[in-house]
Amino acid sequence: PRAVAALVALSFSGAIGLTFLMLGCALEYYGVYWPLFVLIFYFICPIPHFIAKRVSDDSDAASSACRELAYFFTTGIVVSAFGLPIILARVEAIKWGACGLVLAGNAVIFLTILGFFLVFGRGDDFSWEQW
Repeated sequence: PRAVAALVALSFSGAIGLTFLMLGCALEYYGVYWPLFVLIFYFICPIPHFIAKRVSDDSDAASSACRELAYFFTTGIVVSAFGLPIILARVEAIKWGACGLVLAGNAVIFLTILGFFLVFGRGDDFSWEQW
């Protein structure tokens, strides 16, 4: 019950984030699909965490170098995802309104990804490994 409710809430917020992204691309006033390149950042964002979780042997340690390196790479990916639409708007490849919609979509999507790892990343009775 709790896992299903969390999964539904995460699905809903992910759909809202993707809607913002698509509105920034597909509205007739904007009409440019360059912002869709941020989808690449959405897909590669969790990869450092998965690698660090697989490599890290000592789960009892408060902090490990591998986990810290994963946080560093993930932060770089997230900052790049926010920077790309700003750069595209600055060089006038997209309009600033589209940039705002993409930035709003980025915020929602990355909060959804964080929520997924907070809900399903723990070693409780349910985890993301079940899915």
